[in-house]
This record gives sequence, structure tokens and C-alpha cells, in this order.
Amino acid sequence: MGSEDRVELLEGVLVRKMKKIDPHILATRRCRRILVPLLPAGSFYEADQPVSLLDSEPEPDGVIIIGSVDDAQLTRPSAAHLALVIEIADTSLSRDRKLKLPSYARAGVVCYWIINLIDRQIEVYTKPDPTADLPTYLDRKIFTPGQRLPLVIEQKTLAEIAVDDLLPPA
Repeated sequence: MGSEDRVELLEGVLVRKMKKIDPHILATRRCRRILVPLLPAGSFYEADQPVSLLDSEPEPDGVIIIGSVDDAQLTRPSAAHLALVIEIADTSLSRDRKLKLPSYARAGVVCYWIINLIDRQIEVYTKPDPTADLPTYLDRKIFTPGQRLPLVIEQKTLAEIAVDDLLPPA
């Protein structure tokens, strides 16, 4: 891999990042536009920046971080600072479910969303179980167009967001 290649560290292995297609880019913009105004004081939103997990440094499509944007410690936030991790999945769906999900669960990330562009749904994973043979989440809920999903930060429901507002048009 050359110095220009986009890679991320997943479970100790450098993995080439997937190319983003237009629906992915639109969903990323929608997340930022919808989530940022809902965030409480003492938290902020970032996109495509590295986070530090036990054996990985993925660059999620979006994260809500607890803390100050000026806190040097949060340059590469750890799982303890991550209120929500978002991956927008099209060509990366298998990787987001089979590789990233166990990494986030192992690190104790409390909430993980996969905005699944292929099946037009949002998968919400909570209650990480890092001790399972393959770390996973104990709770998985699927939200589809026409439904609303809760935005929960530090055990408080801040809003209910229309799935249709996060997904790009069909």
C-alpha cells in the first residue's frame, strides 16, 4: 500500500478503506445535519476520524464523543468517550457486521449504529458483551423507513429520529 492509500487498523491488521459512493456521502451529511443540533453540552460529533480501541483504530463514518472538542486527550478518543459509533454500510456491510462490530463490542462501545443502505434500515446495537468468544452486542434492533429510532446519549433519550431522514432517497 502506498502512502496515498486510505487504510484503517482493524484488529491489528491494516485494511484498505472502501470507496464511498454517492448514497454513502449523502447519508453521512444527513447524520451530521440531524444529530449535531440534538447533542447536549459536553459532547460533539465527528466524522471519518480515528478512534482508539483495544486492538484497532477504525475511522467510523460518525461518532458522538463525550467531552470537549478542545481536549487533547480526545484527539483519538477511546471507547470510554464514545456515546455512539455510526458506520454507513453499502459495500462495507459485511466488514461492518463481522469485523467492526466485534471490535466495538470488545472495547465496550455502548451503542453502535449501522446505517444499512443495502437493506434500507438502521441496525442499532446496544449492551456490548466483550467477554463472549466472539464479542458481540446482546441487544439488536432494526428500524425501517416509517419508523423513528431513539437517540440515546448517556442513558438519556434526547430525541426520536425518523429513519427516512437518515437514509438517502431510494
